[in-house]
Amino acid sequence: MQDRQQTIIVAGAGLGGLTLALCLARAGFAVTVLEQAKVLGEVGAGVQISANGSRVLYHLGLAAALNAVGFTPERGEMRHWRTGETLSSRPLGKASEETFGFPYFHLHRADFHAVLADALEAVMPGAIQLNTKVEGFEQTNGGVTVRARGGQKISGAVLVGCDGIHSTIRKQLFGPDAPRYTGCTAWRATVEAGALPKGHVRPVASNWIGKGGHFVHYYMRRGELVNCVGIIELDQWQAESWSSEGKKSAFLSDFAHWHDDVQTLIHRAESCFRWGLFDRDPMPRWGDGRVTLLGDACHSMLPFMAQGAVMSLEDAYTLAQCLSLNREPEVALQRYEDLRRERTATVQQMSRDNIQFFHNAEIPNLVERMSSHREAHMWLYSFDVTEQEFASSSDPV
Repeated sequence: MQDRQQTIIVAGAGLGGLTLALCLARAGFAVTVLEQAKVLGEVGAGVQISANGSRVLYHLGLAAALNAVGFTPERGEMRHWRTGETLSSRPLGKASEETFGFPYFHLHRADFHAVLADALEAVMPGAIQLNTKVEGFEQTNGGVTVRARGGQKISGAVLVGCDGIHSTIRKQLFGPDAPRYTGCTAWRATVEAGALPKGHVRPVASNWIGKGGHFVHYYMRRGELVNCVGIIELDQWQAESWSSEGKKSAFLSDFAHWHDDVQTLIHRAESCFRWGLFDRDPMPRWGDGRVTLLGDACHSMLPFMAQGAVMSLEDAYTLAQCLSLNREPEVALQRYEDLRRERTATVQQMSRDNIQFFHNAEIPNLVERMSSHREAHMWLYSFDVTEQEFASSSDPV
């Protein structure tokens, strides 16, 4: 884009929206982030950021801040839900940096969110506008005007919907729809590491694969907390929320026959939450004209490849580069979409396929499935988002 003083409007101050805003600000664009919440924050607990995502964050100069709040696991492992046997192991930690050039992080979402928000405030003070609920938009050949609750109007050159699985921007672009319940219900809880027997949790990303479910746990916040997520297949779910508090007795009941190590983690949790897992099929289009989508707004996926947040980081870097290296905003947004659609659709399908893998530890071809799973990780983590051809041949700068 020739005029970088024209504001890029980002709807949503989640992890993807803040990363995009920071990428744009560092590229010299004016940015306004519209967030409906009255207080800036992030819902949920743990998030895993693999090398393909930390590449973006290091490019943004966040290495020191992330290392100060994160945890770097030594490896990832799969364990049998009942016996506790380690079925497979893959190196992370130093091996991730040696193989891919960047580390693998476990982060508390609130810590990660604060790192991004602080970095954006340092580069562009006041860019985040709270208590601003986007209700719709109008676009012309020269720009986009957003309508916010209370009659406020905000104008800019481009609008990016980073407003999640229930995106208002997507609804206006493509009409109302409903995400699909995947047949899985998730529990989450955090446990103080000091409340557990010494050595109870290894310094790894652990995935207990089971019968009709799986259970993941790992350290975060410098090893002070353990994040726990248990997935169980359930026929129906009425709500879709990260913050529906559940009863610990029900959590224990769902994992009653699992290994004692898993049950100990649930017992030591102070509180637990339950939510249904939803996704959508890949979208054939993400935008129109000067409006596009990013992250869960256009490719919501199950967390079974630990790539939901990472895909939004890749999106953010790609979109900022496309806007930088193409003269016309419409061409830039189309180039971004063309670069991202296939990869994110592949990861969506990988994540969905892992339901059968993670929820049937007794399948005859388990060894072959594990080998395929490792190959998928290699494909994911080795991707270098910075090496794409961002400029469209139809719109040379």
